Amino acid sequence: MATPDILRGFRRHLRLLRGLSPNTLEAYMHDVGKLLTWCAEAGRDPLLLRLDDLEEFSASLHDLGIASSTHARILCGVRAFYHYLEIDGYVEQDPSELLESPIKDKHLPEVLTTTEVDMLEKGIDLTKPEGHRNRAIIEVLFSCGLRVSELTSLTLSQVYEEEGYIRVTGKGAKERLVPISPAAIRELHLWYDDRRHMNIKPGEEDYVFLNRRGAHLTRTMILIMIKRLAAEVGIKKTISPHTLRHSFATALLEGGASLRVIQAMLGHERIGTTQIYTHIDMTTLRREVLEHHPRNKKD
Repeated sequence: MATPDILRGFRRHLRLLRGLSPNTLEAYMHDVGKLLTWCAEAGRDPLLLRLDDLEEFSASLHDLGIASSTHARILCGVRAFYHYLEIDGYVEQDPSELLESPIKDKHLPEVLTTTEVDMLEKGIDLTKPEGHRNRAIIEVLFSCGLRVSELTSLTLSQVYEEEGYIRVTGKGAKERLVPISPAAIRELHLWYDDRRHMNIKPGEEDYVFLNRRGAHLTRTMILIMIKRLAAEVGIKKTISPHTLRHSFATALLEGGASLRVIQAMLGHERIGTTQIYTHIDMTTLRREVLEHHPRNKKD
């Protein structure tokens, strides 16, 4: 196992032999920590990993839909770690030598920074009837990492404000609990104030998000709204509602959340090529999200 002595030696190697800046050094340590956590959760010894194990770890990063640059940076830290382990004799051969960096996927939506998400929200005209609704949509997508289909089907009875969760119906009608941020709850309350004055169609009363005619929103409506808003505020990236889901995963990963926690939040059944059976206690999941998502961090 990677003992504290090994990690101290790796830190010293980065500082003295590679001459890394303090920020870059900490980034390497942070990224290697992701691999070590993945190993611990999978019951694997990092000193015994082979190339196929590292490729599985890399696949787990790809499955989260994080930015290619973030993915590549993490693998860079992993390679530096195994290069050190080989130099100091902890492993006979560096298993990361043939580990490939991700190829940028043309079809993968770009990732928005927290600042860009704020730009979207600030660009919304709150004097319009749909203003608070649209802000709530963006905040829930970014704070909870929902698929757009999960958002359009979300009902009032699935929102547990006091507990701080929403119950999401995902692919295959499978349900999961997702922590919701105080910021998202605040935006929902502002939307609810407007929603109360609407003429809602029979059978649509329980849907959270409605259009002007009192019926639940469609995926296309949300796509058009987000693309139009991005153009209005000057965001040049090609984005969609799914971009906010990828941005959510990237924000959590950059903040230090466990891959397993992000997997649970996104409703993924698999990480890499192996089925995951480990139970995640909901208290632990909520704590991780509160600690690592930028919407929950105090200034």
